[in-house]
Amino acid sequence: MIYELLKPIDKDLVNYIDGLQSQCIGKKVTFFSGGDFENNGRYNIAIIGIGDNRGNAEGVSIVDITKIRKSWYSLYPGNWGVNIIDLGDVVAGERLEDTYFLVKSLVADLVKQGVIPVLVGGSQDMTYAMYRAYDALEQSVNLVAVDAKLDLSKTEGDIANSYLTRIIVEEPINLFNFSNIGYQTYFNAQEEIDLISSLFFEAYRVGEISHNIKLAEPVLRDADIVSIDMTSVKSGDSGNFEFFNPNGFDGREICALARYSGLSDRVSSFGIFNYNNYKNETLLIAQMLWYFVEGVNYRSNEYPFVSKSSYTKYIVPIDGYDDLIFFKSDVSERWWIEASVGTLEADRKVLLPCSYDDYESAINQIVPERWWRTMKKSIV
Repeated sequence: MIYELLKPIDKDLVNYIDGLQSQCIGKKVTFFSGGDFENNGRYNIAIIGIGDNRGNAEGVSIVDITKIRKSWYSLYPGNWGVNIIDLGDVVAGERLEDTYFLVKSLVADLVKQGVIPVLVGGSQDMTYAMYRAYDALEQSVNLVAVDAKLDLSKTEGDIANSYLTRIIVEEPINLFNFSNIGYQTYFNAQEEIDLISSLFFEAYRVGEISHNIKLAEPVLRDADIVSIDMTSVKSGDSGNFEFFNPNGFDGREICALARYSGLSDRVSSFGIFNYNNYKNETLLIAQMLWYFVEGVNYRSNEYPFVSKSSYTKYIVPIDGYDDLIFFKSDVSERWWIEASVGTLEADRKVLLPCSYDDYESAINQIVPERWWRTMKKSIV
């Protein structure tokens, strides 16, 4: 029933895709024509356009991602083995909450069917609807937002700036960890930055990540949902000169973050938001989609672990703590650290993604920050 509410791509776009070279992505994607949708193992990724931009106070209320589709489907694929379906667009509901409900229902059903929903278009508060989809999946959620702003607000009803506040406080609370990648301090009140720290969430300044993009890989490897705000990209690279931002990620960095997201075996939904009909942004968004799919194609299927026999175990004694246990994959050479999740009375061991630098820090008697935050959060 929910799929009947989607609007398939229009005939003009179909005709455009028909005129593309046979090797283009557009010739290798299935386009949903209406009715119900049952995956039955056929598709790995579903593209969904979001037309509702009402949550963005500074942008237009409705967006059309036709230009993004033209750029995206004109590209050539890599040597991919993934199958993609374009389900069309979510049309803005009578109320913003109606759009949330449809997005939530679509994401929940697709994830259950083993399909990664890729949402493109509207305002970033649609991340809230993606998060609420996991209510039906009955699991804790790790959310990563690539954003210049932390999107926290004390102003009730200001969804554009407070969708994260709503996620944090609204029942049922499924959020285990939130990570921001690329915040810019001058766009955020110090109280908001302090709140993120007090909740043992993670926030990485844009300069940290630009200096060493690999810092973001373990964070994205641990995510269920990744939400990218296009305003995190500097205007010189995004092409958004209407709301000019001289600083932010460049084109290569944002594409690298999209690829890391795709490579993560855990990421089960992905969104690119705050596109405001600016034609100059379309090719960059298309390339971000390309890199995300490229990442999905090269997933190592290491989460959850099938067998620890494919990993080398390292035990690091550290002053004042129990021994830290690290694992290195023999396949991908990626690293994990063992951590406890739960309470002191009833905890369980999980493997937290980390980096080789974290292992080296532990050898030098420095506790990795991601491990420390997870342990503190579990005790609280």
